[in-house]
Amino acid sequence: MPSPRTRPATVLLLASALAFVGLGPAAAPAAAATVPVGSGSYSDTRPAGTSGPTTNTGTPVTPKVTAAAKNRPVPTNDWWSSLAFQRYGDNPYSTPMYGHPLTYQATAGGLDVGYPTTPAIVGDGRQYEYAHKRDLTIGLTGLNSPDTKADDWSDWTVTPYWSDGSRTLRTTIGHGSPFVYAKGSGGNAQITTANAPTVFADQGNVLGITVAGHHYALFAPTGSDWNVAGSTVTAGLGSKDYFSVAVLPSTGALATFKKYAYSFVTGSKVTWSYTGGTVGATYTLTTEAKEGTERGTLQALYRHQWLNTTDPLTSYTYVSPRGTMKVRESASFTTRQKAAPVLPALPKSNGVDTARLRGYLNDVVNASDPFSGAADTYWTGKALGRLAQLVPVADQIGETAVRDRMLGLMKGKLQDWFTAGGANEFSYDKDWKTLTGYPASYGSDTELNDHHFHYGYYVYAAAIVAQYDPAWAAESAWGGMVKTLVRDTANPSRTDTAFPFLRGFDIYAGHSWASGHQGFAAGNNQESSSESTNLSAALILWGSATGDTSLRDLGTFLLTTESESIAQYWFDADEQVFPSSFGHDTAGMVWGSGAAYSTWWTANPEEIHGINVLPVTGGSLHLGGEKAAIRRNIAEMERENGGPAVEWRDILWEFQSFANPATAKAKWDAGNADYTPEDGESKAHTYHWLNTLDTLGAPDPTVTGDIPTSAVFTKGSTRTYAAHNHGATARTVTFSDGKTLSVPARSTATGTGTGSTDPDPDPDPEPPTGNTFQLRSGGALTTATGGTVGSDTIASAGGANRDGTPYQPLVYEIRGVKGTLTPGAGTAFRLQVDAGTTVGLGQQARISYDFTGDGSFDRTETYQYFASDPVTGWEEYTQARGLKASTGTPGNLNGGTVRLEVWSAIGNGTSKLQTGTDKSVVVIPYS
Repeated sequence: MPSPRTRPATVLLLASALAFVGLGPAAAPAAAATVPVGSGSYSDTRPAGTSGPTTNTGTPVTPKVTAAAKNRPVPTNDWWSSLAFQRYGDNPYSTPMYGHPLTYQATAGGLDVGYPTTPAIVGDGRQYEYAHKRDLTIGLTGLNSPDTKADDWSDWTVTPYWSDGSRTLRTTIGHGSPFVYAKGSGGNAQITTANAPTVFADQGNVLGITVAGHHYALFAPTGSDWNVAGSTVTAGLGSKDYFSVAVLPSTGALATFKKYAYSFVTGSKVTWSYTGGTVGATYTLTTEAKEGTERGTLQALYRHQWLNTTDPLTSYTYVSPRGTMKVRESASFTTRQKAAPVLPALPKSNGVDTARLRGYLNDVVNASDPFSGAADTYWTGKALGRLAQLVPVADQIGETAVRDRMLGLMKGKLQDWFTAGGANEFSYDKDWKTLTGYPASYGSDTELNDHHFHYGYYVYAAAIVAQYDPAWAAESAWGGMVKTLVRDTANPSRTDTAFPFLRGFDIYAGHSWASGHQGFAAGNNQESSSESTNLSAALILWGSATGDTSLRDLGTFLLTTESESIAQYWFDADEQVFPSSFGHDTAGMVWGSGAAYSTWWTANPEEIHGINVLPVTGGSLHLGGEKAAIRRNIAEMERENGGPAVEWRDILWEFQSFANPATAKAKWDAGNADYTPEDGESKAHTYHWLNTLDTLGAPDPTVTGDIPTSAVFTKGSTRTYAAHNHGATARTVTFSDGKTLSVPARSTATGTGTGSTDPDPDPDPEPPTGNTFQLRSGGALTTATGGTVGSDTIASAGGANRDGTPYQPLVYEIRGVKGTLTPGAGTAFRLQVDAGTTVGLGQQARISYDFTGDGSFDRTETYQYFASDPVTGWEEYTQARGLKASTGTPGNLNGGTVRLEVWSAIGNGTSKLQTGTDKSVVVIPYS
């Protein structure tokens, strides 16, 4: 199979962005062949024979925006970028855009809208997708626009624009928004449905319709009236120019949504902060009251957001490719998370043999070509990253001559690229307002892919240089060019006219996107989430080394946010995101429509699992927060691979070390003599990494320090605290468990203490014992006792009959179960439910068995629903209600999965299910 070095340049489509303040002048560069920046420079004209952004046939393109937006830097690499970047000559509108919960596509007649709720498994089982499928089109009577342009945008909303000369339409759409806000002139409001709608509510200017099983509400100005003729629904706007459409979680939600239907969203903005080991972020929508005085709104939070907020949420939920979205009734919400840890390198330990490490370091620095022939920005970046990881390691063992030789190599290569006019240079494109390195690769020029992947390595290497040579990093020296690369990929300024705000980092989605044009039916994508976080970690280290706390804090916000998104959406850490039919424990690539067990260049499982790990650095420690997911990930890789890793064994050993350091070191000990390091790795770094973690233990995410460059490791009952002080004076770092550490200037220090919430992170977990499982909020079944009593909300049936068919179910699951079927025995359960004072509700349960844990359920048992009473207080629902239906034949469990689903079979209201107690349990017929 091809290695990454031989990836086809036409297929790797990745790119993203991140932010910070004070990155130099905001003005666009002056017209000149060479633009000086400190000691460096870039060109404002592409080198001869090179290309900028083009269509898929090579025709140059410029941003497709309205006159109102023509001077604004276009945020390429976003969820909606195909509105502005016309990748295909025959499509002047857009490709499908995934806002979640709604999906969109611009067409001549307006905006196609869908709400996909059922996943499809495609690509030989390697991809799941909630593909865009049109439910309805929002437009104006007679609208036939020759194109659609981007008219306005903010942090996670965008306003597409249509005009055919007689009619003009603008719609505002965004992540998390159940509403589409429309402003039109020259025609009546027109909603064209995919098939004849069913009307469930008619209030004149407010109409409730069901299309393809999805409920929508249409809101016209007061005094208007919606008229239905077949699949066409129209309303005159009179002297007004506005109307809105919302997807409803249930028909019973109409009144709530009507309250906010005329509070039009006009913008979105995030603010972030870092204080004492905690990252806070506030997400705010601005609104305009078209009628009345209501300025609030409704917004659906992704899983990575609602897991980290204490703000009240409603009982409304939506289906999405990222798992359940939960609705907040407010124009803002705030999240708080423990900051992700970062170190320039793992600290010194007595587990490393100095002489052996010295030999490995000399192998690198004495190589005939330490850059392995790299010519483009990506492979040069990887080579810079390889050296950058070794500089602090050489310094640790007193090899200052080796350290300084590596620093010299890095400086020389960076300065070469940071100076216009040679074989390598960066060039500014005034139309797209972007900086592209030439020679380019993987579409970083023609598609604006991958800038965050490529440039993250440069910023990281520059941060390591700055740690040892602050004068080199001064803005008047080479720091100005570093900041220019940051402005391209991670610009925090919304007023900079030279580069867009946070180019590819999708603030609301919580991660970066790769493709510059987003020109795919599946939306945008990101493969190597770890190369995205490499840039965030680089911002932290650069900001810390240069005294720029704003940049440091930006990097901390980005890294911490994306870390949670990676855990949930790439690794399915809580096993609540991937559809059960997907059958994989990890995704190599996340798409707007779902995720795929694949890479762009190979189907080799080692690369599929490893691409979201490399490069392994002191900025990768956040991966240690989900040890069970790592163990599942490695186990799946070895199953799919037919055995342990061969090609990328170093990357996967290092990945395993986040959860099982001793196991990973044992693999190194057995196999280090006969392997070739991955192109961004070295035996020196891998040896140091694995032996250090074997000595200190795995990263402990339960404790944080009060500076971003700190981390904690736990082995047995011993914690090791580490922190790096980039400052010129000594400081004390305080950890969240009360431990303090005195850290000298420009140094890393360590200390030890006791106490751990994960006393032994190394051994692989034992399979669960016993056949009685308690429910835990968050979706787990467990044989553990002594949980915290709580409850989960069972979504409303929405007034429909869901008997026998799970509808927005609560899902509880346990994996790795071994058991022998007890002859003649059957499944049992007792579930505590409460409908409060709501009349006519019925809860239903289904229990499923996947005998081998391969993702395919072999036996399902659906039970008759339980008619709960309208009296506040817990009632017990058991298997005694009787079996309604079953599929498959019972069999033994061998590393299998047991799943419980609970939903509302009937009724128009929510109910509660008790968790964390032996009063709510599932008992399986196994011993």
